[in-house]
Amino acid sequence: MAVLKFFSKNNQKSKSNARNSKSDSKYYGIPKLIFRIFKLAFLLFFGLSLLGVIFYRFVNPPFTWLMIERGFQRKSAGKEWKIDKKWKDFDDISDNMKRAAVAAEDQTFLEHHGFDFNAIEKAIEKNSHSKKLIGGSTISQQVAKNVFLWEGRSILRKGIEAYFTVLIETFWSKKRIMEVYLNEIEMGDGIYGVEAASQAYFHKSASDLTRQEAAAIAVIFPSPLKWSATNPTKYLKHRQYLIMKNMKRLGPLDF
Repeated sequence: MAVLKFFSKNNQKSKSNARNSKSDSKYYGIPKLIFRIFKLAFLLFFGLSLLGVIFYRFVNPPFTWLMIERGFQRKSAGKEWKIDKKWKDFDDISDNMKRAAVAAEDQTFLEHHGFDFNAIEKAIEKNSHSKKLIGGSTISQQVAKNVFLWEGRSILRKGIEAYFTVLIETFWSKKRIMEVYLNEIEMGDGIYGVEAASQAYFHKSASDLTRQEAAAIAVIFPSPLKWSATNPTKYLKHRQYLIMKNMKRLGPLDF
C-alpha cells in the first residue's frame, strides 16, 4: 500500500508539473509570437517598400496620398473633386524651372546623398527660437514624403521618410528624383506638378517658362494653398528676387 501511495503521489506530481510546464510554455510563447508577427510585418514592409521604389523608378506615380487627402478636403468643403495634374518628361521641362527649384529648395541637391545636414542643423537652431517651424528637407526628402507617405510631423513619419529617402537616392538617379519632384509637388488648390501650374498661372507649357515665371512658381512651393504665383505679396516678390539671384549663381546643373 505504501508503494502504491508513493507511485500515486509521484504520478500526481508529474501531472501537475506537466500542466505547469504547458502553462509556462504558453506564457513564454506569447512574446515569441509577438516577435514573429513584428518580424513578418517588418519583412513585408521592407519588401513592399523596396519594390515600390524600384517600380516608380520606371513608372510615373499616378497619384500621391496628399492628392487623395486634398480631394476629400475639397469634397468636405463643398467643392468639386479636383486633381489637375499633367505629367511632363524631364527633358520637356524648362531648364529655368529646374534651376529655380534647386535655387529655392535645395542648392546642394546634386552634391548630397539625400540629406543636407547643415540645413537640418540651421533649421533646428531657428526652430528652437521661433514658434514658426522651418523645414530643412532636401528635394529627395520631399519626394519621399510626397510620393510614399502621408502628411504629418510625427517622429515615426520622419523616420520612415528618412528610410525612403535612402532608398530613392540608392535606386533612382538625380534626374529621376527631380523629374518626379517637379511632376508631383503641390502647386495650388488641386494643382500638382509644373505643367499644371504653368498652364494655370501663365497659360503656357512648362517647357516655355521664363526665368522670372519659373522663380514665381518656385517661390510658392512652401505654402501653395496660401500663396499665388501671379498675385505675390511684397515678401514673395523679395523671395522671387533672391531665387533669381541664386539661379544666376548656380553652376551648370549636370543631371
